[in-house]
Amino acid sequence: MSRFVLITPDVGFDGRLRQAVAGGLQGGVQTFFTSLLPADPNELFTHLNQEQPEVLVLGPEVPVDEALRLATVLNVSYPELSVILAAEPDPGFLLQAMRAGIRDIVPPDSDAAQIRVLLERASQSFATRHRTLSPPQATESNKGLVIGVFSPKGGVGKTTIATNIAVGLGKVAPMSVVIVDLDLQFGDVASGLYLDPEHTVTDAVSPAASQDSLVLKAFLTVHPGSIYALCAPPTPIDADEITPEQISRLLEQLSEQFQYVVVDTAPGLPEIGLAAMEKCTDVVWVSGMDIPSVRGLRSGLDVLRQLNILPETRHVVLNMADAKNGLTVQDLESTIGAPVDVSIPRSRAVALSTNRGIPVLQEPVKDPATKGLNQLVERFNPAWRAKSQRKLHRRVVV
Repeated sequence: MSRFVLITPDVGFDGRLRQAVAGGLQGGVQTFFTSLLPADPNELFTHLNQEQPEVLVLGPEVPVDEALRLATVLNVSYPELSVILAAEPDPGFLLQAMRAGIRDIVPPDSDAAQIRVLLERASQSFATRHRTLSPPQATESNKGLVIGVFSPKGGVGKTTIATNIAVGLGKVAPMSVVIVDLDLQFGDVASGLYLDPEHTVTDAVSPAASQDSLVLKAFLTVHPGSIYALCAPPTPIDADEITPEQISRLLEQLSEQFQYVVVDTAPGLPEIGLAAMEKCTDVVWVSGMDIPSVRGLRSGLDVLRQLNILPETRHVVLNMADAKNGLTVQDLESTIGAPVDVSIPRSRAVALSTNRGIPVLQEPVKDPATKGLNQLVERFNPAWRAKSQRKLHRRVVV
C-alpha cells in the first residue's frame, strides 16, 4: 500500500522523498511525474494502487495556483487527507495555503531528514482526523479481538512480545490496532515504542473519556507503525487511582472501536490484570526457558483454572528459546500441562531493537526471531484463524 502520493516532474525531489520514507516510515510511495493536476480529485484516485492515500505531496514545478485549487477541493471532499506543498515558506503565502487546507509547506530543496519529519507529522495528522471522522469499526455484536499478554514472572520479554504483536497487526490492519500498557506502575510500552505520550491511561479512564469514545480517542498516541498506543501513567503514584472497574470499561470501549486491542500487563496476577483477562478474547502466555519462569507459569495457570477465568483461546509462547540451556520444549509442556504454540529463539537483533525503541517487526530485519514473531501475529489474522481452528495448538521444536 502507498501511504504517500507525490505529484512532480522533479526526479531529484522524488528520490529524497523515497529516502525519507525508507528511513523508518511504514508504507510506500506512488509518484506521478507530471506538473499537471487533475481537475477532479476522483480522477487522481482512480489511478492509485489503493483506495485513498494518507498524504498527498504536491512537489516542485507544480503550479501553485493549481495546487491551491486542488487542496481546496480535497479539503472538502477528503478532509482526513494531509496535503503537503513544496514551496518557499513565504509568510504572505502561508495564510493563503492554510485557508486552502494545505497542512504543511516543504522547501523544494529540503533533504531527506527534513522531508521525513513533515511526512511523519502529516501521517499523524491524517490518523487523528481519520479516527475522528470514521464510524466505529466494531459493533456490540462484532467487537475486536482483545489480546492480553501475560506472564506470572517478570523479565521474560513480555513487553517486547506485546509491542511486536501490535506493530505486526498494524501491517494487517493499519490504524485499526491499539496497544494498552496495563503495567500501570512500571510500564515500558512508551520506551518500547520510542514514544513520549502527552496522555496516558489516567486520562483514558477519566469520567469524560469513559462516557464518550471520541474523547477517549483524543487520548491515544499515534505510532509510525500504523497503530495507536495508550501508555502507562508517568509515575507509580498515579496508578493507585485506577480501579479494575475502570480498566474493564476502557477495554470494552476500545474493543468497540478497534479491530485489535493488544494489552501488555504487569507481571503476576494483580487485580488490574485479572480484570483485563476477563475482557480478553485471547491470552498470550509468555515463558522464558528457565525453571523459575516455567514453574511460575504453571502456578499461574493453576490459580486461574481454580478461578475459572481462563479465556478459551490461548497461545503459549516460549521466548528467548535456547536448546543449550538444559531444558527442552517437552520439559516445558509437561510442566505446564499445555503445548507450546510459538517458539522465539534468543536473538541479538530483538535485544537491539528493544534498546532502540523500534520493534523488530517494524523494520525488514532478517533474523530467526522474526519468524516466530510473525507466526504469533498470524494467529490473530482472521483468514488464518478460519483455516486453522482445529490446528490452533501445534507442537513446536527448538
